[in-house]
Amino acid sequence: MDPAGAPWCDPRRGYAYAYGAGSVAQAPTVKRQPPPPQQQLLPTRQDVAAVASGGVLKRSLGEVERWQQALYLREVRQRVAAQSQIAHPPIDIGSVLAGASASRASGPSRPPSSGFAGLSPQPSSTLSSLTTASHMETRPSHMRPLLQRQMVAAPPQAVARVPAAGRSAARELVLLQELEKHLLGDDDDGEAEAAGSACGSTVTSSAWGDTIQELNSITAAPLTSLPSNHSTAPAAMSRSPSNSSSSTVSSAASSSPPTTTASSCQLLSEAAAAIVDGNHAAAAAHLAVLKVAANPRGDAEQRLVAMMASALSSRIGRPPASQHLAGLCGAEQRAACQLLHDVSPCFGLALHGANLAILDAVADQRVIHLIDFDVSVAQHIALIQALSSRRVAGTCLKVTAVADPTSPFTPALTQALGVTEQRLKRYAQQAGLEFRFKAVSCVAGEIEASRLGCEPGAEALVVNLAFVLSRVPDESVSPANPRDELLRGVRALCPRVVTLVEQELNANTAPLAARFADACAHYGAVLESLDATLARDSAQRARAETALANKAANAVAREGPDRVERCEVFGKWRARFGMAGLRPVAIGQGVADRVRPRLRPGFDVKLDSGRLGVGWMGRVVTVASAWR
Repeated sequence: MDPAGAPWCDPRRGYAYAYGAGSVAQAPTVKRQPPPPQQQLLPTRQDVAAVASGGVLKRSLGEVERWQQALYLREVRQRVAAQSQIAHPPIDIGSVLAGASASRASGPSRPPSSGFAGLSPQPSSTLSSLTTASHMETRPSHMRPLLQRQMVAAPPQAVARVPAAGRSAARELVLLQELEKHLLGDDDDGEAEAAGSACGSTVTSSAWGDTIQELNSITAAPLTSLPSNHSTAPAAMSRSPSNSSSSTVSSAASSSPPTTTASSCQLLSEAAAAIVDGNHAAAAAHLAVLKVAANPRGDAEQRLVAMMASALSSRIGRPPASQHLAGLCGAEQRAACQLLHDVSPCFGLALHGANLAILDAVADQRVIHLIDFDVSVAQHIALIQALSSRRVAGTCLKVTAVADPTSPFTPALTQALGVTEQRLKRYAQQAGLEFRFKAVSCVAGEIEASRLGCEPGAEALVVNLAFVLSRVPDESVSPANPRDELLRGVRALCPRVVTLVEQELNANTAPLAARFADACAHYGAVLESLDATLARDSAQRARAETALANKAANAVAREGPDRVERCEVFGKWRARFGMAGLRPVAIGQGVADRVRPRLRPGFDVKLDSGRLGVGWMGRVVTVASAWR
């Protein structure tokens, strides 16, 4: 085999050319210099003469494979040149060969095809697909004029050297030779194509068969004119965050803003993948594009893209922790969260389920002592209304609000307790209930019955943990593990029931990639559900979505002690409560039946393993459960 890699070998090495039918003639052993590198894949003049006289070329398997690779490289270049053919229309080779075609009009013909039967690279792996697609789209600018003039007419003197009997066939081969000189003549581009093929890009064997069949039929069929419009769609890609984030920095920075929500979501995913890889330059480029295209007042999906893009930007920008926590734990954030619990059925129905579990636990008890670690006005008003409907004479509701002085949320809670007490007391008076309110400041390890004013035997004690336990640090943040310490203190109080209401979101110990994906699905469902309850331009919705955005930013952008939004899925809560010595109290079908009448279209409740899940369009958003 020729070490230079040419598809036709030197005759003296034992390879014969066959002329005519059944006759073999050995070519003279004339010393021949190796052809230049850019012409090593092209036929020689002897080959042209052999074909012109009706001969058939014998080639080894390795030669055919090299020829196939040359055809593949030519196909890639033809596809890339399609975009620029409008400005520089190619010469129609079919019109040049009109005379030869007419002489063989009766021969078999093939329909026009786009670049050899429309073959396109089919990546064999994620990495090769990304490399092939990016190479096809980012052709160097200096190659465009050459590719725009890739189809040229054959020199008449080259055809004149061939005998008249086979002049038409030789002319076609000369045309191919001239064409390949333009297609394969750029060494730099050839190296780039070789690198692309080395990444694993392959063409199916059936497609290669069609190509070779079309090539072999060149002496029997007329050469039709090539279509002017080639398909320029990139190969399908399944990107991997670990190998493609850096290759898209320049394209993202220079591209126009995405015009569809789907493209914005894809760009958002690529930005998150770049951050996971530690490539903040690529992530910043993607987020800069999204910032221009973001529409925080559009539909739910557009609002989600704007929200999560802002969360990722805050992770790169890294504002001071004090500034970040001031916005997340401030009075406005607390008021917005209270509003969210009131206007969103996903949150309100879960709180309603917890109230029903409390009512079932206290039965007809006259004095109910409720210990709460974050008083929700909406939940307590609904509980007062439900207690008054029991019509038990002398009903008294005692509420003890526990505030942890070490928590960053305590200042806003303490500031709001005065107004909250007055509002609940006024509502209880209207409902005909006796109401008492008390605030206690203590850390998790200081929770005791005497300090909280409990009266065992004289009251029904219940503990409410609604959207608060996820903000208490666990063992991954503090060696003291205040979260488990609080649960052990609650168990020591021996309450009739402990209610837990939390978002079904894995935002505690999960890595960034998992947290980001789960946050997108979770907050996307919440934003969609708000479409069913509030107008898009509503001021209440704007405040509620601001609260959601602050939560999402903390869950995605912060790590360590700065990340205070640490929600967990129900399975982890069940394990944690079990280790603290609390056992589940199944929420029965009766509770679910009393919640369902409040459902709006699109919302649903599910009973699973004794828990009550409230969700939107099949996605569970919040979970209410009971323990003792």
